[in-house]
Amino acid sequence: MSDRPSQEGKLLAGAPNDPVPFGRYALLGLIARGGMAEVYRARPAVGARRLLAVKVMRPQLAREARFVDMFHREGKLAMMLSSNRCIVETLELGQHDGRHFITMEYIGGRDLTQVLRRCQETQQRIPVPHAVYIAARIAEGLHFAHTLAGPDGRPLNIVNRDVSPSNVRLSYDGDVKLLDFGIAQALMKFTSEIGILKGKFSYMSPEQIRGMPLDARTDVFSAGIILHEMLTTEKLFRGDTEFALMEKVRKAEVPRPSEFNRRVTGE
Repeated sequence: MSDRPSQEGKLLAGAPNDPVPFGRYALLGLIARGGMAEVYRARPAVGARRLLAVKVMRPQLAREARFVDMFHREGKLAMMLSSNRCIVETLELGQHDGRHFITMEYIGGRDLTQVLRRCQETQQRIPVPHAVYIAARIAEGLHFAHTLAGPDGRPLNIVNRDVSPSNVRLSYDGDVKLLDFGIAQALMKFTSEIGILKGKFSYMSPEQIRGMPLDARTDVFSAGIILHEMLTTEKLFRGDTEFALMEKVRKAEVPRPSEFNRRVTGE
């Protein structure tokens, strides 16, 4: 999610500064638009003034039961994951006026993609202790999801499949939160079908590129890619074409971060 304002959201047809009623909420502005949904900054229409983020499913997808089912199933999963401090809290899964939505906590701050981009622009690096702190919080959230069990005590075998800097939120208070964990599986299925995975290959595991069965290790590999990029300010896997990039990921040749950043020890 980004703090940059936009008036592109179709639900925000009024004046730019006018809150738009949406059931029990008032939408304040568009935060982001993805292949499956639009995310709005919002607040309760009455009562508490806590800022929220409301993810609204795109209406064209709501016409197909399979997408609605995925959205609801993964929204429920997101609520199960909400008790961990390193995963964004999901508060409600609902429907208003035919629009399916998920309500989440709003996290004031920046996503890791924005931070890394700024580092490149200013030719600075994230300090090593900060990079390790962020990576540790990502790992904590992933471990919670990977080991989560259902009511019967059986492991749910959750795999995010989309651990990337754009899904890591850094709050102004120092919190690190994984975004979209609960609906990542649905989103990846959808984007795979319509062919808009461009930009995600850099953070995939070799088994993802090969189309092999996935388990928790694929998320751990992606988290390692993020840590490497934080330490070096360089993408670990790069290619002039998508095919070349995918080949780099398949080979998984990983140089030591110390080759790029002398503040990183050889270990």
